[in-house]
Amino acid sequence: MAVTTDIVRTWRSPRVVMRELLSHGQREDRAIAYVMAACLILYVAQWPRLKRAEQFELFGPDGASDFQMNAGIAFFSMMIVWPLMLYIVAAIAHLIAKMFGAIGTHYSARLALFWAFLATTPVGLLFGLTMGLIGAGPAANLVGFVWATAFAWIWSQCIRVAEGETHAL
Repeated sequence: MAVTTDIVRTWRSPRVVMRELLSHGQREDRAIAYVMAACLILYVAQWPRLKRAEQFELFGPDGASDFQMNAGIAFFSMMIVWPLMLYIVAAIAHLIAKMFGAIGTHYSARLALFWAFLATTPVGLLFGLTMGLIGAGPAANLVGFVWATAFAWIWSQCIRVAEGETHAL
């Protein structure tokens, strides 16, 4: 199935989608593609916020635009730093799960985290638009809360499957 279709299905039944992803076998190329796609989408989601900062007199000392510099920093952060941090978070989550008797692998823990990250990018795009059009405030806080809650719920469901859930839904 298409990744976009799986993302929509994940919002309804994340465990079923996670089981299907794991049934494809250990495909590290897919896992890295998921995390890199999510990071690229969330990098693009930052553009409205960066443009808003440029528009509202947040210029450099010489009056030049900081958009390109900030976009470059955001690109490095999202495409280099975030994937590395997510690998570390997945490893820690797997080790914690192992302490509680989980039978999953490092790969399955990575896939669960990366998939949850990718599956919640549509709300991340909405968050970026909210920050760009409205700015920081109650609306951005609400969208951010929805995003964080959705990510936590989807990841918790995916990690249950990835670490060896044996019972059906």
